[in-house]
Amino acid sequence: MFISTPLRIAFLILFTCALSAQKYSNEFLSIGVGARAQGMGTAVAATQNDVYASAWNPAGLAAIPAERGLELGAMHAEWFGGVGNYDFLGITLPLSTGNQRLGFSLIRFGIDQIPNTLSLYEADGTINFDNVTEFSAADYAFLGSYARAFYKERGILRVGGNVKVIHRSIGEFATSWGFGLDLGAQYQRNDWTFAFLGRDVTTTFNAWSINFSEEDRAVLELTGNEVTPQSVEITNPTLMLGAARRFALTEQIGLTAELNLIATTDGRRNTLISADPVSLDPALGLEADYGGFVYLRAGVSQLQRIQDFGGTENLQSRPALGLGLKVGQLYVDYAYTDLGDNEGRSTYSHVVSLRLGIRPASPEQ
Repeated sequence: MFISTPLRIAFLILFTCALSAQKYSNEFLSIGVGARAQGMGTAVAATQNDVYASAWNPAGLAAIPAERGLELGAMHAEWFGGVGNYDFLGITLPLSTGNQRLGFSLIRFGIDQIPNTLSLYEADGTINFDNVTEFSAADYAFLGSYARAFYKERGILRVGGNVKVIHRSIGEFATSWGFGLDLGAQYQRNDWTFAFLGRDVTTTFNAWSINFSEEDRAVLELTGNEVTPQSVEITNPTLMLGAARRFALTEQIGLTAELNLIATTDGRRNTLISADPVSLDPALGLEADYGGFVYLRAGVSQLQRIQDFGGTENLQSRPALGLGLKVGQLYVDYAYTDLGDNEGRSTYSHVVSLRLGIRPASPEQ
């Protein structure tokens, strides 16, 4: 898809301004990975029990039976009409005790082929398009996960955590490194599952290093852009509560419903319940399955109050639909979701993800 130069320049400005932003630091991790989760409106803190759980609730990794062995996951999605690429690659494997699992995953959100027009003009004021080069602005998160299950008489308690290393880069102009910690839990009793997630529980810090040349700094200052040599972003904790219930409609048809409540602690946001410093944002997801191999999903999240030019306030949301298919140990999931924006425009995106289980060979083989 062709993206005009002015649009790419706009993204350059967006990423440059993000160096001093605090409230939405590392917001790319809130987009969420996996088509199953996207198809359920991201309401999966209690029921994401596969390799993608590292990004949603690491406790869910402990729900994967040890006999399923190693599990791989991969996802690719294009956001904002193909301008941004969002990718995930993960692996989880059981420990010898059987009730513990490790997970390792990589998340990347990037915008590629952004034109660098800082050297577009020569010293005499003439335009030289040969001076235009391209660069990428990308965010990376490396997650190391651990989860363990405790089997009780009245239910199953699963706990887990992530250690994450975050690397963000804007071409050769700026780079940052950050470190964070997530903690999660799931409690399953009969058909009910309850979840808790503390994301960035220790607060995550991103330290930026700015590397503009003197010539580039001069151009930015002439256009009203202030450049600081160093900057630090702070990601405040986010808390999430989830509740899910599974219904057996027939012997072959099941239905799972989940409600999540996300509490951000970085000040007032445009959410359904907006306050300072805590704002609350609900998400609801449904998943129907037939025989455990065909899945239909729907969800809604990000409820916001938007005012039009006439001053009328409307409640907008992010709807989603999804499909899933299980073929042996291969799961293929698809989601169609609307990111939306403050102008009411539709920005629908397709999300495709794969999950493959590799069982260990039996002793007889």
